[in-house]
Amino acid sequence: MSLKIKRTSARPKGRRASQTVRRNTRPGPHAAVKPAGNHPEPYVSVIIPAMNEARTIAKVIAGARGVHPRCEVIVIVNGSADKTAEVARSSGAKVIAFEQPLGHDVGRSVGAEAAKGEILLFTDGDLVIPAEQLRPFVSAISGGADLALNDYSGPVRSRFPHPVVLSKHVLNMMLGRPELKGCSLTAVPHAISRKALAALGSSLLSRPPMAYARAVLDGLLIKPVVRVPVGKLNAVRRKTGGKDPLQEAVIRDHLDAVQQLLEHKGDRAGYSDGNRRREMVR
Repeated sequence: MSLKIKRTSARPKGRRASQTVRRNTRPGPHAAVKPAGNHPEPYVSVIIPAMNEARTIAKVIAGARGVHPRCEVIVIVNGSADKTAEVARSSGAKVIAFEQPLGHDVGRSVGAEAAKGEILLFTDGDLVIPAEQLRPFVSAISGGADLALNDYSGPVRSRFPHPVVLSKHVLNMMLGRPELKGCSLTAVPHAISRKALAALGSSLLSRPPMAYARAVLDGLLIKPVVRVPVGKLNAVRRKTGGKDPLQEAVIRDHLDAVQQLLEHKGDRAGYSDGNRRREMVR
């Protein structure tokens, strides 16, 4: 006589039943996850200008979100023809959108004006930088610095260094800070304190070399933090008629920063005339 196991449709009991319930209540692979939003009382404001960066902006925001538990992310979308604004909103960021391009670095001023945090961290919409590389800038400001700079001086070993690289080195030498080499507010990421924002004003941040020179002249505490090689991360931009309009704008800002220095410290930028006896020249 064979024994047959009688099958039943009754629900299993005991341990098997609890395992079944747990398995059934897990979210499916396509379950929607609500993105983290901005903190209502942020300590850190991350400011991200973006133009046609729909491909990278979500990853940029994700990295920015991890710099501090009390964080707000502000994306300034200007002149975009893609879905940068929509992607940024869906990632939980505050979006300030403009139909027309604002001009180079103007988004920094707009974001700084809207920021609520005690620390303002600046990066760009095309630079995917993990949170662990951004946190040292926040820590430096928390530790007392007013400007926390990317310790990146640009390539200087080539036979003909880039004009922008040369401009940054020359400006630091003229400001009496040669040890900073090519560090400046021109390169992101960098962070500033609320005190520095009050001293410089948000509008000056749209011209980083001038804001940087003013910070040095005002005696703000400036600290190079870590090196983030943005030269390798930045996308290559097309040149118009063989010229780089961005390069020309940055160099012009450096020249205006030098003019600001001369107006503040005199024609020799505070340096002596050495042992020259100009009165002997006829």
